[in-house]
Amino acid sequence: MVQTTRRQFVGIVLSSAVLPTANRLAGAEKPSPYVRANTEWLAKCRFGIGIHWTAQTVPRNGPPKPFQKAVADFDLGGFMAAVEHAGADYVLFTAAHALQMLPAPHPVLDKILPGRTCERDLIGEMADALAAKQKHLLVYYNHSCNGKQDAAWEQAVGYHAPNKERFAQNLMEIVSWMGDRYRDKIKAWWFDSPYSLDTRGPHNSVTTDMTGFPFPWERFTVAAKVGHPARLVTYNAGVNQTFLYTTHQDYWAGELVNLDTPAKNRHLDNGLQWFGWTCLEDRAWVHTKLDTPIRPPLYTDEQVIGYVQACNQHIAPMTFNVGIYQDGTMAEASVEQLHRLNRALRS
Repeated sequence: MVQTTRRQFVGIVLSSAVLPTANRLAGAEKPSPYVRANTEWLAKCRFGIGIHWTAQTVPRNGPPKPFQKAVADFDLGGFMAAVEHAGADYVLFTAAHALQMLPAPHPVLDKILPGRTCERDLIGEMADALAAKQKHLLVYYNHSCNGKQDAAWEQAVGYHAPNKERFAQNLMEIVSWMGDRYRDKIKAWWFDSPYSLDTRGPHNSVTTDMTGFPFPWERFTVAAKVGHPARLVTYNAGVNQTFLYTTHQDYWAGELVNLDTPAKNRHLDNGLQWFGWTCLEDRAWVHTKLDTPIRPPLYTDEQVIGYVQACNQHIAPMTFNVGIYQDGTMAEASVEQLHRLNRALRS
């Protein structure tokens, strides 16, 4: 009964997102322009930890566990101890990446393709643990329709269907259900791979016939804010790209591959809050090599400290993707480097 009520509520919200377009086409009064959410809390952050812990993540040694078993065994206590030791102000956690498999329950996903969810709600538990330490949870989400990395999912979700409206609706219901479940526990979304849904940007990795269907970014933003209207939203246009698939977003995704371009202002020329995210040690993002330790950090302490200080001078937070093993243990050398960064910023 609770799920039915929630689904009906989400449907009403998503349907209402179509009304402004209908009114405009009918010559009615134009809707109000998009008002960006307040990014003050994010701007006050110094640095955070990004985590690509996914269904492809492997352990330090030995064979990987099945995804559901890995989620059940994830050492959240040890993970949180490392976050605190590092001194990070927030965690940007990956809900789904190449494979559409969520470390949490999700009835919408179960209906689209069974076997892709878990009994343990690792997202909710992590949100609660971070909130107890006055830290924020940002959530990365990828639709997983990228070059047939998850071919079964692409078919099930409707990526290759002639009518793309069902596909878009499925994605909107996935994120809106999560938004309604977690409310203000998810402070921001970081959406990846819009270039697999929209050919207009600097990259084009669309591998289906979109049949002239313009992906409804404005409606998707409405769905992403269900449960917490102040939740921030961003769409990643690629490395160091500032292209906007829609103005209906609140901060810059800021994917970077090095420490060459610190923030020069709090906001970009397009008005978005500056935000950066780069790999601290492994540019592959996800640790997938069996029986192989995560690499040491790419940069010296001086480089990391100087970069973050330069960003913070402009009220801009920086995020470091830290390698992590399947049991939830982060790369020790990386955590120690961030610990030294935290001490330097506080000195």
